[in-house]
Amino acid sequence: MGGSVTVADAPRVVIVDDQALVRTGFRMILAADGIDVVAEAADGDAAVAAVRRTRPDVVLMDIRMPGTDGLEATRRILADGAAPPRIVVLTTYDLDQYVYAALAAGASGFLLKDVTPEHLTAAVRLVRSGDALLAPAITRRLVERFAASGTGAGPRTAAPHRELATLTPRELEVLEALARGHTNAELAARFRLSEATVKTHVARILQKLRLRDRAQAVIAAYETGLVTPGSDGSGTAAPGSG
Repeated sequence: MGGSVTVADAPRVVIVDDQALVRTGFRMILAADGIDVVAEAADGDAAVAAVRRTRPDVVLMDIRMPGTDGLEATRRILADGAAPPRIVVLTTYDLDQYVYAALAAGASGFLLKDVTPEHLTAAVRLVRSGDALLAPAITRRLVERFAASGTGAGPRTAAPHRELATLTPRELEVLEALARGHTNAELAARFRLSEATVKTHVARILQKLRLRDRAQAVIAAYETGLVTPGSDGSGTAAPGSG
């Protein structure tokens, strides 16, 4: 994980959800932990406008909304500017084709709407620090379900596939294990490396494949065929951020 964030450098957050009660609840939880909610929005168009106006660090994005949905808003926000915010998708169901598409588009992770207050605030600070918000086993199941058919993701660039050749044999091994849902601690134990060395390998993989974070790395591993849905792994990882 990244370093801790002090209250003085607390994340600035935009909350996007078509239900006012959800927005109010999340705002109260974040404010109680010293996190600044700089705007709220009830649909995708308002979300894009709010992000352009406030330049937050993190966006909590409902995926299913009337009009412009969270997927389209995510694409527009991440395409707008050199330093877009981190986007965390909000969903009521962890195996959702729209969540998969949002991760493929560059979202940094997802949260179920029944998340605990402690998990919500920790998640916002985690993605603010630069990490992806992943429950590895859940994310792997999500990707396995939708990567094979490409449902919801749209066409991907072939760049990650071509650039797999730029990875070292160790980096390929790390990427494959990462895609199977292993945390950094489990990767370190598997390859007999320190966690710091694992983080260095992951950072180099992201740089070489021109990916934002671990979420996109997992998807790239499946969509390039490095890992195939249903292929044998070494067990299911416990949920965690890695």
